[in-house]
Amino acid sequence: MTEAEVAVATRLVLALSFAIGLAFGALAQRVRFCTMGAIADLAVTGDASRIWMWAIAAGTAIAGFNAMVWLGWVQAADSVYAGSRFTWLSAATGGLVFGVGMVLASGCTSKNLLRAGAGSLKAMVVLLVVALAGFATLKGITAVVRVNTVDAVSWSLASGQDLPSLLGRFSGLGPRGFAGVIALAIGIAVLAAAWGALRRHDAEFVVGGVGIGALVVAAWWVSGVVGHVAEHPSTLEPAFLATSSRRMESLSFVAAVSYSMDYLLFFSDTSKALTIGIVSAVGLVVGSAFYAIGSRTFRWEGFASVADLRNHLLGGALMGIGGVTSLGCTVGQGLSGVSTLSAGSGLAVVSMVAGAYATLKVTMWLSETD
Repeated sequence: MTEAEVAVATRLVLALSFAIGLAFGALAQRVRFCTMGAIADLAVTGDASRIWMWAIAAGTAIAGFNAMVWLGWVQAADSVYAGSRFTWLSAATGGLVFGVGMVLASGCTSKNLLRAGAGSLKAMVVLLVVALAGFATLKGITAVVRVNTVDAVSWSLASGQDLPSLLGRFSGLGPRGFAGVIALAIGIAVLAAAWGALRRHDAEFVVGGVGIGALVVAAWWVSGVVGHVAEHPSTLEPAFLATSSRRMESLSFVAAVSYSMDYLLFFSDTSKALTIGIVSAVGLVVGSAFYAIGSRTFRWEGFASVADLRNHLLGGALMGIGGVTSLGCTVGQGLSGVSTLSAGSGLAVVSMVAGAYATLKVTMWLSETD
């Protein structure tokens, strides 16, 4: 592939990624897809509908990603989630911190992107704080703390930490053999169980879950298939185009928001370039705005009080720090990472849910005692 062909392929990857973000934003706004909202529904009213919608999305993503692995189109080892170094303390700690933060900030990073598109000034402030805290945790002062504390604690595995690789090590059959069939079956089973649980509810949740999961798979395909170059003309090595991690990527928004700020601040620096994360985040905001304007639900929203501002500032900071430490948000780890059946992703998601649920319960208790 020549330099000119790489440039054309990069533009295609960015265009497709923007389209996926656009569709994600419109669909998520339509069906009220929000992990924190789903946890809140369960904690406050006992309604599990949106939890099951999330499970449908996860099952669809797991089945779709592992189908591509079985077909030989992609491999989990090319992502940041399935390496042999299992940073369990980073996943657990970062996930817990992110879970607390998303309750204080009235939603995770993707939800705040959706709200920003629908007119929330509160969400815009949260995203600025997420960007600052996230970038500091990627490359700044909190990055030094992260690297020298939680990231220093890990287990070295003999294979990748994704389930097909772990099973393949013992069965002798890799992700495209028996282990791959098991992974595909897990995704189908999760999808079927969640679908069955929602039979008595609005079909919107089923369509929303399948649609969100399919968009995660589409993002993997764009990055891992369309954006894969077997031999980049500049390095003569395999490469994934338009990614900040230089690995295969799907939807994830904490680092994306941070790199978006970096791109805007240093736009004149020719070394800065658009990435899948940046354009998909922008697409999500635009998609949400289109839906909000079209459905006449666009509303300007500000902070109700100083206490409200304080909580959102703290929540944004915790999400930026926690999301980078755990390698993703409730979409990045909760759907993209989980689709690889990575042990780290599973641990991060459990920690996020635990942090959010505990914070919701404490918040409810404090409101009752006032």
